[in-house]
Amino acid sequence: MTVTENASPDHAGSQGRQGRLVTITINSAAVSLPQGRCSGLLLKQAAIAQGVHLALDFVLSVQRGDHYEMVGDADTLQIHPHMDFVAVTGDDNS
Repeated sequence: MTVTENASPDHAGSQGRQGRLVTITINSAAVSLPQGRCSGLLLKQAAIAQGVHLALDFVLSVQRGDHYEMVGDADTLQIHPHMDFVAVTGDDNS
């Protein structure tokens, strides 16, 4: 099961529009993005571009309370400051 907050992806929030920059964390590293909607794939691409050690085929998850929910590459999320993500290899059983 994956997290989907919007049925049709809107990547303008992270590509075309110059919104207010917010900081999220991916694998404990700070990643700056324009606030707005962003796909799981674009989150991973931004993290890689900013030096986070992960690959595009890693599985991305977002913290929701006391657990994490998987975010697919095509899933879109509304990005807010201080969101916490983890990205692990598909064979990580931790």
